[in-house]
Amino acid sequence: MTTTHCPYCALQCAMHLEPGPDGRLAVRPAPFPTNRGGLCRKGWTSTEVLTAPDRLTRPLIRKDRDSELVETDWDTALDHVAERLLALRAQSGPDTVAVFGSGSLTNEKSYTLGKFARLALATSQIDYNGRFCMSSAAAAGTRAFGLDRGMPFPLTDIGEAEVVLLAGANPAETMPPMMGHLSAPTLIVIDPRRSATAQVALDGGGIHLAPRPGTDLALALGLLHSARVQGWYDEDFVQHRTTGFEAAWEHAAAWWPERTEQVTGVPASHIRAAADLLGRASSNRSAYILTGRGTEQHATGTDTVSAWINLALALGLPGRQGSGYGCVTGQGNGQGGREHGQKADQLPGYRKIDDPAARAHVARVWGVEPHTLPGPGRSAFELLDALGTDGGPRAMLLLGSNPLVSAPETDRVRDRLASLDLLVAADFVLSETAAMADVVLPVAQWAEESGTMTNLEGRVLRRTRAIAPPEGVRTDLEVLSDLAVRLGQPRQRFPTDPDTVLAELGRASAGGAADYSGVTPQRLASGEALHWPVRAQQEPTPRLFLDSFAHPDGHARFTAVPHQPPAETTDTDYPLIATTGRTMGHYQTGAQTRRVPELNQAEPEAYVEVHPDTAARAGLATGQWARITSRRGHTRARVRLTPTARLDTVFLPFHFAGTQAANNLTNPALDPTSRMPEFKVSAVRLEREPAQP
Repeated sequence: MTTTHCPYCALQCAMHLEPGPDGRLAVRPAPFPTNRGGLCRKGWTSTEVLTAPDRLTRPLIRKDRDSELVETDWDTALDHVAERLLALRAQSGPDTVAVFGSGSLTNEKSYTLGKFARLALATSQIDYNGRFCMSSAAAAGTRAFGLDRGMPFPLTDIGEAEVVLLAGANPAETMPPMMGHLSAPTLIVIDPRRSATAQVALDGGGIHLAPRPGTDLALALGLLHSARVQGWYDEDFVQHRTTGFEAAWEHAAAWWPERTEQVTGVPASHIRAAADLLGRASSNRSAYILTGRGTEQHATGTDTVSAWINLALALGLPGRQGSGYGCVTGQGNGQGGREHGQKADQLPGYRKIDDPAARAHVARVWGVEPHTLPGPGRSAFELLDALGTDGGPRAMLLLGSNPLVSAPETDRVRDRLASLDLLVAADFVLSETAAMADVVLPVAQWAEESGTMTNLEGRVLRRTRAIAPPEGVRTDLEVLSDLAVRLGQPRQRFPTDPDTVLAELGRASAGGAADYSGVTPQRLASGEALHWPVRAQQEPTPRLFLDSFAHPDGHARFTAVPHQPPAETTDTDYPLIATTGRTMGHYQTGAQTRRVPELNQAEPEAYVEVHPDTAARAGLATGQWARITSRRGHTRARVRLTPTARLDTVFLPFHFAGTQAANNLTNPALDPTSRMPEFKVSAVRLEREPAQP
């Protein structure tokens, strides 16, 4: 029996894996603080992905874009990739090659991928799908607190709170085991939908506020206004532990509840009630504000999260045990994945790539000169959008990501991918993106290799290998090492043993914001709770900011943020707003969960949630196929009539591909700070689709 952690969300629930008589791995939940001995249906069925009928076990290659992928051997595949990369680099320089990573990669793989890009390829063109996940919360948290650890306290702390406000998070469907920690607090849920979490809030005597999509910032300003007017402003905390309140208040002062109602559609009485409920709990230091993708995936996502942090600071919540602000991380290694170098602007340890001291430190660990490290490159969507263009990359190496489903305006992304001279994907199946590749490299999965992950609490944990990968399959570390050697790097620079990589990662991150220098296999094996920073010879840090915040003066920063409308508005041609999200049965782009029969049978196709009156105006009834069209594209989905839906809003899950892809609709307008696309607001029209796709 092997004890390890789930391959899906950032709870990283613990589980026992044991081979059954048929050779398949059986799953049992294991005690762990985040899941407390429980699993969701995705966790229970997680091992079925390992034996998917279309699992790849040999490399695939195509002669040219008009040819089919055919099986080949590893040497042929890797030699071909290296020869093409070297030729393209000789023709157009190192930035002609791009790398696209993932928040599902282990810390060791994330670290090695960033190192591979900057040393073996010498390219600045690297980013990852986490840019579509937590980038807005990360940017807002850094400017407020001086440090981005999404949840700077253990998850178990929130179970002891009186009130928890969830802005744009739906853990009842996306992270069901988390709801065990939310059973005692009274919940305030901010969501345009009556989500499963919103219903839990109402059933428990809490509050559901359903703003028009794209108006979360206005609602946060309105709640701050109401909280101060109602007497819940913590003047002592603000005076002694923060700076910048007056500038932030200049914006909130104008958002009295009635004005907020006009913009958001949330009744003024509900705004006052929510502010009072939250304020009473905050006076007892027993309240948390948590944000999720619903409030972050906007072209104003960073400012919107800053508005929620402003509310938390005004109530005196952060930096005190029993209360605080946190971000509910989505991907399994969404936190660790952005800390160690696969993000365009970062080096290991959460160091900035344009910081001379950071470059010098990492260069010493890598044994190179600082000036040889490339500078910052393009963010994720900008990188995808530059593929094949004049001055843009002509080749891309893709690990653990499926941007043909996850990126906004997928038709545009498909065209850009098709324009490449070389696309290489490391994957375990032919995902929608891998199916477009010139070379596909079959790689090991979560239960077939070891490594570390960093969950939503900033807790570094160990995934342990339970079985060997199928014959012919290699690990990502082995693939990167073999490619690096072919590109002229010494093999010892790219080790394949995860523990060896972890030790180097510790040296590279030492002294950085995300310091892992004290993380060792021995400490992990002992069961010690290692919340970063984990410095050598020092205790880990489960709760940050109790003494001071991470800015040089020790104070948190309010940020003056005005409400701005979404990047596009509705009109007579596109009168509705489409918003997207996740569902109980599927995960991210569905490349894993759509291959699990139990999960796919429960949710086999895309659907669109529509208010009955809105559907009637479009001539649609429940169960019919609808065509949803935006200014960028269209998708098809089965109609679900939802009486609790807003009349002006439709909802689609984004787990499906092709003609059922929700991201055919979405807007690539980018947040100026985080470079997050505006996934949550697309102006659309709704029509009847005459034939089933």
